[in-house]
Amino acid sequence: MKRILAAIIAAALLLSGCTSASRPAESAPPTGTPSPSPTPVVTPTPEPEPADDELVLVRDYIPGIFIDLKYATTDNFTGRVIYDSDEAYLRYGTVKKLLCAQNELSGRGLSLKIWDAYRPVSAQFKLWEICPNPVYVSDPNNGYSKHSRANTVDITLVTDTGKSIPMPSGFDDFTSLADRDYSDVSAEAAENARLLENVMVENGFVPYSGEWWHYSDSVSYDVYG
Repeated sequence: MKRILAAIIAAALLLSGCTSASRPAESAPPTGTPSPSPTPVVTPTPEPEPADDELVLVRDYIPGIFIDLKYATTDNFTGRVIYDSDEAYLRYGTVKKLLCAQNELSGRGLSLKIWDAYRPVSAQFKLWEICPNPVYVSDPNNGYSKHSRANTVDITLVTDTGKSIPMPSGFDDFTSLADRDYSDVSAEAAENARLLENVMVENGFVPYSGEWWHYSDSVSYDVYG
């Protein structure tokens, strides 16, 4: 009788799921971790090259060039600050030529240094108000300076570290030292000025006979702004 009762109780426990705890069934091992979806590569759209007549920041295209805009300081013949900005701007077509000149000079351990570049029309009027003498300043009432066309630079030579080298004169020198007759300057200064002129002319610039530092792009543009 006891055996029958024990069998009945065991059967009841089995049917009710109350037997001793058994190890849970292990899940099958993964067959392999799925690879994450590849991140799409976004290729940036290159900016279009500027048109030759577009006004651009010189430093963006000729990083190694030295810039010392004299009219953004008091270190000019007026003794006053004329420009609101000390950054040099030129037409893109002019900048491309200037870059070629800079690259040629860098092979000699030299660099260009910009004293003046694009001159806003408002600045030309300001210069005229300070010095209404057409010998020294272009009268904006009769025609604008070539600097206002953004294709003209006042420029000198320095070493590739920015150190000054002998040149015929300083900027805006109104004596005979400023012209391209170098008989009244040192041999070294004359040689450096001729080197600058040769490189600039070879790369498409036209020198002004009265100022050894003044060069205009052979391609002209309308007055800007």
